[in-house]
Amino acid sequence: MSKKSWEVEQIYTGCLSQGSYYIRSGREAVVIDPLRETAPYLERAERDGVEIKYIFETHFHADFVSGHLNLARKTGAPVIFGPKANPSYKAYIAKDGEFFEFGKIKIKTLHSPGHTLESTCWLLLDENDRERAIFTGDTLFLGDVGRPDLAQADSDLTSEDLAGMLYDSLHEKIMPLPDDVIVYPGHGAGSACGKNMMKETVDTLGNQKKVNYALKAKTKEDFIRAVTDGITAPPAYFPENVYLNKMGCPDLEAVMERSLNPLSPGKFVELASRHCAVILDTRSPDKFCKAFIPCSINIGLQGRFAPWVGAVLENIKKPILLVCDDECEKEAIMRLCRVGFDNIIGYLDGGIESWKKSGRPLDRIERVMPKDLEESLKNGDELELWDLRTPVEFGNLRIKGSKNRPLGSINDWSCRRTRGKILVLYCAAGYRSMIAASILKARGIHNFVEVDKGFNFLKQLDLEFESDEKAGLQTV
Repeated sequence: MSKKSWEVEQIYTGCLSQGSYYIRSGREAVVIDPLRETAPYLERAERDGVEIKYIFETHFHADFVSGHLNLARKTGAPVIFGPKANPSYKAYIAKDGEFFEFGKIKIKTLHSPGHTLESTCWLLLDENDRERAIFTGDTLFLGDVGRPDLAQADSDLTSEDLAGMLYDSLHEKIMPLPDDVIVYPGHGAGSACGKNMMKETVDTLGNQKKVNYALKAKTKEDFIRAVTDGITAPPAYFPENVYLNKMGCPDLEAVMERSLNPLSPGKFVELASRHCAVILDTRSPDKFCKAFIPCSINIGLQGRFAPWVGAVLENIKKPILLVCDDECEKEAIMRLCRVGFDNIIGYLDGGIESWKKSGRPLDRIERVMPKDLEESLKNGDELELWDLRTPVEFGNLRIKGSKNRPLGSINDWSCRRTRGKILVLYCAAGYRSMIAASILKARGIHNFVEVDKGFNFLKQLDLEFESDEKAGLQTV
């Protein structure tokens, strides 16, 4: 251990852009915002020869299922929420300003409503009572603050009301802290819990005061306008995850054991029909497009798998059958469980190769190269370009005449008619567009092609482009 009397380890999960924290001092440790699987925290405690004394939660998470109850059962440590939390299970509800000692240091409760009403930051003070680090959950991100629209369903408050609370929390509780306090946020770039997060995952509070647009707002009214402007609808699975985190969820080990159910092609077909199950193919887009089970949905494990499952499948209770590369079934199940998709009834034993050997039908998706699209556009072919990137990406730069169809809202636009034109689907690099292509196929829409490598390569071609920032057209 270093000369400091404490040590923070950020356990960052890239797929969810989520940071949980393991902090040790002396012979004791605490955990903040644990993921559903407890092994990372238990293994660290065993390695260090320490006892996990407390489990802190910053709020009821919407984008993942927390492991606080499972970890509490295995360690005996109490689960601690801040004021206004109302879980259905036994937990300690801290008072604003209350201290929790472990090792040679202490954690102070800073109730910081705004993202949600129970949102609380946890401030670390060293053995000399010097404020050293703050664990901000979804109250303060690097480059952003938490979205103020997720707690509306539980109250009569508007997004503007919650944004006003968030302003007060930041200015009364966090910004007065010393500039050298280290900020450890709950999420980083890519999370749907904010809109402008930095790729970095640790920073000083002083630097955030300089670079974070929300902290630079001159008035409360300016802050409210800035943080509520451009908020897109949250993914449909968010309320379900909040419910699980408030009420408790099934034991992860039991879900994993039940889900690791290998199925022959015949049994796979039988269960798919009997349960009206979603067939979720987790292979890469390159593999999927060449051969897949008809009506299956492709969401590749190598990308932001769990958030996209939640965004496009929506219903966490829907039965799921998996098609995976060899030895990837356990990882796929774990990542589904992280966002509450526990109803996995099995996986195709032997993967797509066993399906091929059974002689059952396969489907494919027509994938074209960016250069092929360039030639078709110059030839005047009847095409309709559907850009699956976010509105922000689309607004920054797009092909002239293209239409924005963000993948996150595919369930709203997938039934739109195209008047006989061939659809051209693309995103930034090909991951999101293959998800969309598979969903359209499963819904009986076949008049499309998908562009390999996506807009990252298209923007290098001799096409006409436009943007919201610059009037007129530009050639890239």
